[in-house]
Amino acid sequence: MTVKQLSVVTSALALSLGLMATGQASAQSKSLTLCWAAWDPANALVEMSKDFTAKTGIDMKYEFVPWPNFADRMLNELNSRGKLCDLLIGDSQWIGTAATEKHYVELTDFFAKNNISMNDFLEPAVEGYSTWPKGSKKYWALPAMGDAVAWTYRKDWFNRADLKAAFKQKYGYDLAPPANWDQLKQVAEFFQGREIDGKKVYGAALYTERGSEGITMGYTSAFYAWGARYDNPNKPYDMKGYVNSPAAIEALTAYKALYDCCTPPGHSNAYMTENLDAYKSGQVAMQMNFIAFFPGIAKDPNVGGEKTGFFSNPDQKAAGATLGGQGISVVAYSEKQDMAKEYLKWFAQPSVQKTWWAVGGAPAHKSVVDAPGFAASTAYAQVYLDSLKKVRDFWQEPSYAQLLQAMQKRVHNYVVAGRGTPQEALDGLLKDWTDIFKDDGKL
Repeated sequence: MTVKQLSVVTSALALSLGLMATGQASAQSKSLTLCWAAWDPANALVEMSKDFTAKTGIDMKYEFVPWPNFADRMLNELNSRGKLCDLLIGDSQWIGTAATEKHYVELTDFFAKNNISMNDFLEPAVEGYSTWPKGSKKYWALPAMGDAVAWTYRKDWFNRADLKAAFKQKYGYDLAPPANWDQLKQVAEFFQGREIDGKKVYGAALYTERGSEGITMGYTSAFYAWGARYDNPNKPYDMKGYVNSPAAIEALTAYKALYDCCTPPGHSNAYMTENLDAYKSGQVAMQMNFIAFFPGIAKDPNVGGEKTGFFSNPDQKAAGATLGGQGISVVAYSEKQDMAKEYLKWFAQPSVQKTWWAVGGAPAHKSVVDAPGFAASTAYAQVYLDSLKKVRDFWQEPSYAQLLQAMQKRVHNYVVAGRGTPQEALDGLLKDWTDIFKDDGKL
C-alpha cells in the first residue's frame, strides 16, 4: 500500500470513527434526568415513564433523594445553578423562590401553544403547584402529584361490637370517623391506653417534628379547620389579628391538647415515617399523614384491606386541609429544555393522567377525578377528592424557608416543650414574620 493509499484509508477510518462517536454522543444525549423525592410514587413514575421512552426514544434517568434530605439537596442544586436535573418535581412552597430567582422555566406560553389548559386541572392544585405570583395566570409548573394531609383509622377496631358499645355509652354517639376536631379528640382519648388483642394502644399519631416542616404541617391542619388565616385577604402581609387570631389560638390549644392526651410515648419529633411506623405496627387507632402514602397502607399486609379506613381532615369552624404535593418544572439550567417540555406534553395527556392514578400517583386532572366512578375507584379516592377541594398552603414567598423555620420553632416550643401560652407563641410568630417581611421590603 502506498503512502497515498494509506493516507486515504487512515482518513476514511478517522471519519468513520468520528461519525460513530458523534452518533454515540447524540444517542447518549437523548436522555433526561428527573429529580424528586425517594418514595413509592416516584417508583411508580419510573414504570409509567417507560411509555414516554417508547414513544419518543428519550431515555429517562432519575435522581431520587430521601425526604429528610430532599429540600436541602434540591434547593442547593438550584441555588448553585447545577445541571443535574432537567425536570424537577419540587414542593409547592418553592414556587415563589424558583420563579423569582428564575430557577424554573416559565411555562405560560408553552402551555398555550401546546393546548395544555390549566382549566383542565383542579383549581386548588393549579394555585398551589403552578402559579406565581399568586392569583396570576403565570405558570412555572404542571400539577404532578396532588396531595394533602388526611387521616387513616383502624376500621377493624372501630367496627368491634364491644368497643362501639363502650364508646356509645361514654360519649352518646356512634364510634365512627370524627366529623370535627372535638370528636377527633374524644375518639383519640377513647383509644388511649386501651388494651386491644392483648396489646396496649394509643389514640393518634400526630406530626411533631421540628427540624424541617413537620409540626407546621400538623398544626396547620387545625389552623385551617378553625378558619384561621395568615394575613388579611384584602391587604397582603397585614398579619396582626390573623396569624394570632382567637381562631388560631383555639386551634393551637386544641393541637397541644391532642398531643398531650393521645399520642404514643416518645412521639415528640415525628413526621411522615414515624407516623407510618406507629400506625403499621398497630400502636395507634389513627394517624395523620399525606394521602400519597395511602395506596401503600391499603396494601400493607398488617393493616391493609378492610382493617383500615380513611377520612379527610375534620372540619371545625371551616373546611380546611393542609396542602401537600408538587408540580413538575423544567429547570432553567438544563441544556435539554426542549426535550423536558416533550415530557410535560406527554405527562399532561388525559390518558397518561389516568394511568398515573392507576399506578399509585395522584393526578389533579379533571378528566380523571371528575370521571364517573372515580370516587369509588379506591378506598381513599373520596378522601382525596374531599381534601383537594379544601386545601390551603403555607406561604410560598421567596423567604418561605425563614418563615417556616420561625413557625417550626414557635409551635414546637409550645406544643411539645410546653413553653409559654398559645397567645405568646403566636404573638412571637407574628413578630418573627413581621421582621422577615420588613427585611424583604414588603412591610
